[in-house]
Amino acid sequence: MSLKRVMGLMVTAAMVVPAGQVLAADMPVPQEDIVAAAASEKSPWQIRVRALGVIPMDEGHVNGVSGSDLSYSSTVIPELDITYYFTDNFAAELILGTTWSDVDGDGSLPGLGVSDVGETWILPPTLTLQYHFTNFGSFKPYIGAGINYTIFYNQDDGKDSKKLDIENTFGAALQVGFDYMVDDHWGVNFDVKKLFLEADYDATLNNDAKVSGTAELNPWLIGAGVTYRF
Repeated sequence: MSLKRVMGLMVTAAMVVPAGQVLAADMPVPQEDIVAAAASEKSPWQIRVRALGVIPMDEGHVNGVSGSDLSYSSTVIPELDITYYFTDNFAAELILGTTWSDVDGDGSLPGLGVSDVGETWILPPTLTLQYHFTNFGSFKPYIGAGINYTIFYNQDDGKDSKKLDIENTFGAALQVGFDYMVDDHWGVNFDVKKLFLEADYDATLNNDAKVSGTAELNPWLIGAGVTYRF
């Protein structure tokens, strides 16, 4: 084959290949491929609604009173949490809920005439950073750790005290739980958190004696509910 003929074939091939690429680029993408690609893109947002048991540890003290202790009531409340996934494994969760608690004297305090210290509402927004395990199919366990800021509001005096003032405080939080996903959006959830919550307080007793100390609530938060992934 002559050199001239070889050069002609090469030029023809160079013209045909770009033309084929242009035709391929102009071909419409099948609708089912578009739908499948959109479905594979998960939203980073998720919400849960739980029934939450708040179980404080019955610990605390009055400064300068030997053997003093405090106890608190447990409650069950509705709770909402919002989760944002940075990746399939890492997420941040904010829990929102409010509850109330009776504060009672314990240990040596009832013998001193101090049994009913007061009552307070508690707002403990908690933010945790989570690691989600993704190799168990529909069963999706996770662990987390974070920070809590607890606000005490609508504080009422008890029969044995007046001017109860529990201070807002920061604390740490640990978490473990799981989602079991029924489909791509809906699932059920079980979650346990431990808050390290120790708040200072001041109060005035009915005999006008002023007291102070630390309320060591350190509650367990045990919740179960429904998960929705957008």
